[in-house]
Amino acid sequence: MTQDTARDMTVVVTGATGRTGARVAGAARAAGPTVREASRATGFDWREKSTWAEVLRGADAAYLAYPTDVGSPEAARAVGEVAREAVALGVRRLVLLSARGEERALPTEGALRGSGADWTIVRAAWFAQNFSEGPLVEELRLGGGLVFPAAAEVREPFVDVRDIADVVVAALTSGDRWVRREIEVTGPRLVAWGEAVAEIAAAVGRELSYRPVPARAYREHLVGFGVPAGEADFLVELFEELLDGHNASLTQGVREVLGREPRDFAAFVKEAAAAGTWA
Repeated sequence: MTQDTARDMTVVVTGATGRTGARVAGAARAAGPTVREASRATGFDWREKSTWAEVLRGADAAYLAYPTDVGSPEAARAVGEVAREAVALGVRRLVLLSARGEERALPTEGALRGSGADWTIVRAAWFAQNFSEGPLVEELRLGGGLVFPAAAEVREPFVDVRDIADVVVAALTSGDRWVRREIEVTGPRLVAWGEAVAEIAAAVGRELSYRPVPARAYREHLVGFGVPAGEADFLVELFEELLDGHNASLTQGVREVLGREPRDFAAFVKEAAAAGTWA
């Protein structure tokens, strides 16, 4: 698809104010398409079917990012229903954000595949920006370190959310090239959780500690962050599943789609520190 063709597209971005959605919206605008933001601020609600048609009608493609987690109990039903509604309205090109190595996400991925859409699934590693946005930031900034349910030596290929956004936009605007494909995106190297905090500490020039705790013990932190009890219970089970080291490998997804190397975690840390994120 040429840039001129991309300019003729209208792309719906769900979760457009969120961590990935905001960046997908920005990357899509830079690539040429008209972006239609879908969030509660614009009247779109995943739980209210009556809000879907208005945002989907007349669009060419859509990015689907389910709030909370793609593997949550209600995600498969909601994604499947939104996808079928989109297809019925003529929006066949759908890209779903999924999670790498998360068995609980498979029913949601299956719901997209069964919708009749021309689908792409982008399975992402743990976001680098989880250290710079959201509740973990306050712990690093004010608490002098981080408590988290991953063993210090567990290694993760942290991926920059900007790379996820660029891959999503390429999948949305590149015609049929990525249709019916699963794309796994990771960063370019494995970083242990303890090493990640140490890299942040070096960048900000002060000591920061990392203390791993069992996932069940971390539930109190989640509730303290304001997470509802039921969602906290789900996240505890999810962390037990995801943070055991089984994702400690790299993929070539970013390079395959974008023709370049993914951004390194060190570059992310340098930029975030320079912006005063952990000051």
